[in-house]
Amino acid sequence: MPDMVAARSWLFTPGDSPAKMAKAMNSAADVVLIDLEDAIAPDAKAATRALVHDFLAAHPDRRDRLWVRINPLDSGLALADLAAIMPARPGGIMLPKACGRADVDRLDHYLSAFEAAHGIADGSTPVIVIITETAEAMFHTADYRGAPRVVAVSWGAEDLADALGASRNSHADGSYRFTYELARSLALIGAAAAGVSAIETIHGDFSDLDGLRARAEGVRADGFRGMLAIHPAQVDVINAAFTPSAEELAEAQEIVALFAAHPGKGTIGWKGRMLDRPHLSRARRLLDLAVRL
Repeated sequence: MPDMVAARSWLFTPGDSPAKMAKAMNSAADVVLIDLEDAIAPDAKAATRALVHDFLAAHPDRRDRLWVRINPLDSGLALADLAAIMPARPGGIMLPKACGRADVDRLDHYLSAFEAAHGIADGSTPVIVIITETAEAMFHTADYRGAPRVVAVSWGAEDLADALGASRNSHADGSYRFTYELARSLALIGAAAAGVSAIETIHGDFSDLDGLRARAEGVRADGFRGMLAIHPAQVDVINAAFTPSAEELAEAQEIVALFAAHPGKGTIGWKGRMLDRPHLSRARRLLDLAVRL
């Protein structure tokens, strides 16, 4: 399994609606996150698990893109979620409200057991973890290096605000207040420390595509590799924002070629700028990402 996943758009869809699941699957989203958690009322969980199983089983050629957000491990619902969906071989699992690395290790044990029971290759079900939704989690964002199955991490502002007893998490202009910007930064740094993809949280106003575009482009510049979406209309904007442009690729290729032509040099002048090895590393990483998209 790769250390990080090359996926730009991660589209949530509720698991209690076959029509919405189909619409999400037929969108341009790189990953569809079928939700068993927040989008599903408590008394509808059991019926929804069956719907999600049947949907996954009906689309074996699409399953690599069809991931499932299960309920938190401490909810008493996660094992029932996994028991219902793992026979249908989801493409991956999203773990919400993780408190730290121990939760990932516990999920790994569960998944290994279900994989063995259903003839699925051991360790083949990847995981994305939301690592800032509880107060405790904020102290463990650097603990995921080498965590089994983890290919990406994301962050969340709404559940964190609830955990902290906050009345709001944003300013009047929509920008996040300090604590939530801190959560975003810790998620990005934690992802880098773990060598996995950092995925930006949702943009809640799905009609605000200009705001989404600006935000996606901004966090991509910071180092995020993709973004969560809550509506199919957001997918194309996210995909475009996280896809290297022709100009970026041409510049990266030129930088790589320049260093290749001067293998003994640590720094090279180029277009009025001084380039060093970090520039070469970023250029190579960009080219590698473009190949995998």
